[in-house]
Amino acid sequence: MSPAARVARAAVFVSGVVWASPNSLLGLIAGLACMPFGARPRLRPGEYALVFHRMPLGPGGAMTLGNVILSTAEHLDTRCRTYAHRAGWCEEPSTRIGDHERAHVLQYMALGVFFLPLYFLHGGIHARNRFERAADRYALTGEGWWPWSRGNGRRAYLAARLAADAGGSQ
Repeated sequence: MSPAARVARAAVFVSGVVWASPNSLLGLIAGLACMPFGARPRLRPGEYALVFHRMPLGPGGAMTLGNVILSTAEHLDTRCRTYAHRAGWCEEPSTRIGDHERAHVLQYMALGVFFLPLYFLHGGIHARNRFERAADRYALTGEGWWPWSRGNGRRAYLAARLAADAGGSQ
């Protein structure tokens, strides 16, 4: 990659972090507030986020606010089922929760302050929510985190679905 391309990529990344920062501030406040109850912060460059592990919240899983991931687990390598799988719509392989949450980080970096209103406008925490479907697609294939993308990662997503249908699911 040329030096000019690296500078441009870094500028886009920093712009995304700044654009997501109001939501990241909410996540940071929540994470810091839970530290006396066992939450532990860790910078995870691969997830583009500050991760608070061992959050004492809810039944399990993770939630992303900007560039902050709030996770009930000890690490983001925990495996989880996709929303469609849990809803009983299909059989899919389990995914790494960190990959799913990284998709949400990228969505926040693109949409900034508009992420939360759009997320809830599309159904909130639900298998029909296009943000969750895109995050699952990204976790399965490494492509297609954008919620309005039809073609991104579709071929790899369908291949993962076929593999699961053939008995490859966990």
